[in-house]
Amino acid sequence: MSQTAPPPFTELLARCTTSAVHLETRDVYAVDEEDQDFKAWRAGELASADDPTSWWRHFHDAIGAAVDRGVTVQRARVVSTPATEYIRFEHACTPRNLAAGEDVRWLPRDQAVGLLLPAHDFWLFDGRLIRWHHFAGDGTHLYDVLDDRADVAEQSAAAFRAVWNRAVPHQEFTIT
Repeated sequence: MSQTAPPPFTELLARCTTSAVHLETRDVYAVDEEDQDFKAWRAGELASADDPTSWWRHFHDAIGAAVDRGVTVQRARVVSTPATEYIRFEHACTPRNLAAGEDVRWLPRDQAVGLLLPAHDFWLFDGRLIRWHHFAGDGTHLYDVLDDRADVAEQSAAAFRAVWNRAVPHQEFTIT
């Protein structure tokens, strides 16, 4: 497992040839109170996904380019209900992920009982390289670590598939 700073996410995604899957398991991720999207959402004025010029970012470019190359990009979110304010915000912004080419599913935490899930969120690239995300309790991002151990990649892929198979597609998931 690499202890040096990993390459940027966009670089890892650019190297990807088949799949990139992302597992999110936290109910709170730190957001700057001055974040324009967060402020707009709170005010009921979040820009529509139908107008990409108002929200499209470098991240969306990277996802779109990967999908155009034939890479499958999937995101699964395990969330508590009722949802936290941040998860409600994330749900409102998810049409942007879909517009970029991601497939996103949601799994209520009470339906994840019996699944063996990793302690950290991660991206898994091509089923072999993991980018672990480490957060403080308040959702502040601390650092990322790369991990290329085959056994851990296999276990993480299995955990992701288990969540994915139980999860509800974004278009059918209602936040409570």
